[in-house]
Amino acid sequence: MSHRQIMEALSGLLLGLFVAILSSTIVSNALPRILADIGGGQSAYTWVVTASLLAVTATTPIWGKLSDLFSKKLLIQLALVIYVVGSIVAGFSTSPGLLIVCRLVQGVGAGGLSALTQVIMAAMISPRQRGRYSGYLGATFAIATVGGPLIGGVIVDSALGWRWCFYVGVPFAIVALVVLQKTLHLPVVKRQVKIDWTGAFFITAAVSLLMIWVSLGGQSYAWMSWQTFVMVPAALVLGAIFLFTESRAAEPIVPLRLFRNPTITLTSLASLFVGIAMFAGTVFLSQYFQLARGKTPTMSGLMTIPLIGGLFVSSMVSGRIITRTGRWKGFLVAGGLLVTAGTGTLGMIRAGTPYTEVAVYMALLGLGIGMMMQNLVLAVQNQVSAADLGAASSLVTFFRSLGGAVGVTALGAVLGNRVTHFVTQGLTALHVSGAAGTGGGIPDVATLPAPVRGVVENAYGHGVGDVFLYAAPFALISFLLVLFVKEVALNNRSGLQQVSSGTGRTSGDVAGAAARER
Repeated sequence: MSHRQIMEALSGLLLGLFVAILSSTIVSNALPRILADIGGGQSAYTWVVTASLLAVTATTPIWGKLSDLFSKKLLIQLALVIYVVGSIVAGFSTSPGLLIVCRLVQGVGAGGLSALTQVIMAAMISPRQRGRYSGYLGATFAIATVGGPLIGGVIVDSALGWRWCFYVGVPFAIVALVVLQKTLHLPVVKRQVKIDWTGAFFITAAVSLLMIWVSLGGQSYAWMSWQTFVMVPAALVLGAIFLFTESRAAEPIVPLRLFRNPTITLTSLASLFVGIAMFAGTVFLSQYFQLARGKTPTMSGLMTIPLIGGLFVSSMVSGRIITRTGRWKGFLVAGGLLVTAGTGTLGMIRAGTPYTEVAVYMALLGLGIGMMMQNLVLAVQNQVSAADLGAASSLVTFFRSLGGAVGVTALGAVLGNRVTHFVTQGLTALHVSGAAGTGGGIPDVATLPAPVRGVVENAYGHGVGDVFLYAAPFALISFLLVLFVKEVALNNRSGLQQVSSGTGRTSGDVAGAAARER
């Protein structure tokens, strides 16, 4: 494919990815206002975010495997349709429960968009050239990440109301559908397939149970309680059953043989831990600026620009340098170091920390995420045949989403506990009862009396800082893991070129006939 053909096809893919990321970032910034309207506390806040991440995590391997078996174009269009349906219904939510269900549906669509974008890019573009185009992917991520809070803030602060935060992505999704129909034409191998629905069920059940335990632990029940002793072993058993079914399945959701490759194992684990830091930055900073510093949703979005600017610059620059030189490991190592530095320094922030300091810390985190996010996928895609591109690409995305989902859930529980502790401590010093403070929900800081407002702002400032301190060790682990990744020269052939030459096919693929998608 020529550069022009690639860019035409990429335009629809990036627009779809923009929609998926926008759905997450636009809501995270508007959530304090949404939950103040429909009710719900820190647990509801966490689960509105986590529900989408859970669906993304559970479905990413499924979408990736389906892309190895069916039409990639049809699948990504289906993902867009699912996203649109979830978004429209979410706009009519009247309770946290309904909103969480709609976010699950949105997450199923977003999981397909995230996984399939990586898979289709790998099919069209060789690893050596992919760094250049991965920069566009990182730039899209950055624009959607900074644009989401800004758009969400403007909508929430305007007469439109927060419900339009869910409707605004629908036109973009429809345009993406039309563009993909006109520009994306990939060959698809037709063969008899068998979907591993058993594996899909057990991986979803294991991840869901684990996150329910993490989310409610320390709040609805003590960490050392009978609920823990039931749910944790049950999640481990479900995970073991999943591994057993995958070892026996004809078409496993996650081919376990991929983990024989040290690069895939190390990068998958690194993605798991970097996902914790990445989603902590995009989710909890909005609470910091709105609840600890009393900013509007619009200003909250503007104040996260250093984080997104760092991500934008590093993803674009690193992608182009990798394409020119073919060297990529240095960016993974530097990215891991910067993510660790960013989360560690953000752990020191408080409500009164000067914004310039917070901006520098956010920029460090953004630079590190931009260097690691796409290059971890690139390292894996460079190691597998075309027949396994879908499963391998989605594997890294799966672990990143899993880290984000478990991380947001666990860190959300930490934040809730720390805020409760600091609010109780502060109100006790003021001789004010807890009920006169936040009322157990996400507070509207502007309506609180001055002394109580100061207590709540300090509690959220200190609590969010503690969240990043908890995230820093995981970022350090991701840095240590990428140190051991062996750098392999980037392949100069795309997935389609491997298939056409026969080197990218499995024995079952050779008998399949390629048919053009129309």
